[in-house]
Amino acid sequence: MNVAALVSGGVDSSVVVHLLKEQGITPTIFYIMIGMDDSDCPKEEDTEITSYIAKKYGCKMEVVNLQKEYFESVVGYTIDTVKKGLTPNPDVMCNKMIKFGAFIDKWGKDFEKIATGHYCTTTQKDNLTFLSTAKDPVKDQTDFLAQITYSQLEKIIFPVGDMMKSEVRAVAEREKMPSAFRKDSQGICFLGKINYNDFIKRYLGEKEGEIVELETGKILGKHKGFWFHTIGQRKGLGLSGGPWFVVKKDIPNNVLFVSQGYDPITQYGTEMDLGDFHFITKDVWGEFNDEKEISLKIRHTPEFTKGWISKKENIYHVRFENKLQGVSQGQFGVIYDKDHKICFGSGTII
Repeated sequence: MNVAALVSGGVDSSVVVHLLKEQGITPTIFYIMIGMDDSDCPKEEDTEITSYIAKKYGCKMEVVNLQKEYFESVVGYTIDTVKKGLTPNPDVMCNKMIKFGAFIDKWGKDFEKIATGHYCTTTQKDNLTFLSTAKDPVKDQTDFLAQITYSQLEKIIFPVGDMMKSEVRAVAEREKMPSAFRKDSQGICFLGKINYNDFIKRYLGEKEGEIVELETGKILGKHKGFWFHTIGQRKGLGLSGGPWFVVKKDIPNNVLFVSQGYDPITQYGTEMDLGDFHFITKDVWGEFNDEKEISLKIRHTPEFTKGWISKKENIYHVRFENKLQGVSQGQFGVIYDKDHKICFGSGTII
């Protein structure tokens, strides 16, 4: 099989190459450059490790540059979403637009399959492929792939999806890979060591506004722009007598509303509406009048929330069994079957 392996220098994608070789497949390794030039991402160390893996397993390696495409699509999306007062998810868009979008269009189209270190699996049902959750519930990354297309999904293979993270590290240690004990990457990849607020300030500047207590209407302080803050945020408000949580935004008037306490009821929601819903494989429900039992995520956590989904015109309404913290417009609501095995797709919280 003619396979391209996306290798980043991390332990997961390094082990992918080993697993493919065990199956008799010698992949072509691709390292994708996507970070901004001044982001101080560990590109040199990444490429050194990736080169080592390529030599160890006798693989051809290519370094491909998608920085321009990344800036135009993912960074552009992030800035535009934040400017609207919404909560972006750059990782979701990176997978859809870059790793399995621009890469496949430019290089991946010449390969039968694209192997990646994502913790996901696939399920075959009714002659169709469905994105499915990983063996390791803590590392499961299906929520990050909930906007990919069916043609992209059909092309991807997930060699570590049926392994626990501890098993992956054990393979890397046994094979003496330099990434065996490397920490998992955190944060937004294009930023590197750039402070998030500094990045946002560069593109959106500052604009002073009021911080108001939701329950009383009392002005508690000032902020430098609603775009620096997200729903559910606790740190960085500069208020005394806390803790304080951001629970609402008045975008036209640049006002942040906050509530006090370690667990204020105002930071929780019991329902959400999803627009622009994207089914990965197919619309599994079609037109329906009754509620469907589902499970869901609104952020990258190991836990799923039980819920029920209904449809009115093009909007999907979801109500939760238990209250959820920090339901924020702009986030992706990711929808699974009731047993949280198959990921149906995702929509934007509106």
